[in-house]
Amino acid sequence: MSIKGKCAIVGLGMTAMGKIYGRSASDFAVEAVELALQDAGLTKADVDGLLINANLSREMHHGLQTALGLENLRLLNVMNAYGATAGTMIQYAAMAIIHGLANVVVLVFADAPLKPTRGAGAAYGADLLSLRGMEGLQAAYGIFGPIPGYALAARRHMHLFGTTSEQLGAIAIAQRRWAQMNPAAQMRTPLTMEDYLASRYVVEPLRLYDCCLVSNGGIAVVITSAERARQLRQPPVYILGLGQAAPGGDERADREPGIYTGARQSGETALHMAGIELNDIDICEIYDCYTYTVLVTLEDYGFCAKGEGGAFVADGKLGPGGSLPTNTGGGQLSAYYMWGFTPLSEAIIQARGQAGERQVPKHDLILVSGNGGILQYHSTTILGTQPG
Repeated sequence: MSIKGKCAIVGLGMTAMGKIYGRSASDFAVEAVELALQDAGLTKADVDGLLINANLSREMHHGLQTALGLENLRLLNVMNAYGATAGTMIQYAAMAIIHGLANVVVLVFADAPLKPTRGAGAAYGADLLSLRGMEGLQAAYGIFGPIPGYALAARRHMHLFGTTSEQLGAIAIAQRRWAQMNPAAQMRTPLTMEDYLASRYVVEPLRLYDCCLVSNGGIAVVITSAERARQLRQPPVYILGLGQAAPGGDERADREPGIYTGARQSGETALHMAGIELNDIDICEIYDCYTYTVLVTLEDYGFCAKGEGGAFVADGKLGPGGSLPTNTGGGQLSAYYMWGFTPLSEAIIQARGQAGERQVPKHDLILVSGNGGILQYHSTTILGTQPG
């Protein structure tokens, strides 16, 4: 049985996000779910499925059901493929609804890593006491947290293909231009190439503006059948194609670390399910924990050949007025960092035609990517304004 067009996203709830202190992840999750149900015109009594995106602090767990006041659920799970989780949750929710295992499924992610007494960089820092085995060996050589892995991948890409810092900067600048039109974005001041190049290195070659934000907040999404969706409050955002890929660890000698990702496999699966070609896509919402992630993901989807990502993005085509509108809310680099719910939330807003000043005129087909680990897990979702 095909998934295409059988289910739709009908509710989106977003809390305020950024440096918002004094609230737990559970607090944000409860608010986000309430906002999503209000958005859809549904109540808690309508919900019989709950999928929870785990966070690193382990605040998001099964007990959230009680905090949300949800009862008699037919589907409940806590999932974690890091930034690819939102896409995998959509897949499981859609399959459950199509096969009669649930009727209305809520997906939620919330986090509160920022504290008044510590910087954003420490929020996702490595716990040195937990580094054992291979992770402990990497730490002995100075590799802590995810940034060094992405920096090494970016440096390898530069070595192989001549990719430049200015080309990575073009991605950050394009997304900041989108963020300037997004009232919910954390970073709305203009960003020039001079600003980008003058920013400090975090882990060379990645500069400050190559790295995503850290945010406190929460986002929830409601999914139901396409038939029911057409009776609810918001324009349905149809789920047309889904794909996952998990290439696995890239430490082996026969792998190119960070040069090839799961975007190719998951993208091919999702596009085939949707029955469309890559050139049919109107908008891309690409997981952007780092500028390099955007570049390599676009390559692996096939928007350009391997190694040509730098030249592909350099002309500003990802920004407002460009030929490939990408991360139209500012993404995780400039808007807010809610793991895979950042690209998903903006895709929903664009598909509904509710993005205001930043609305892309042609928004019938939107590609959403998710990425987890050091480019080790990938999800692709194709959303549309029509069921087929």
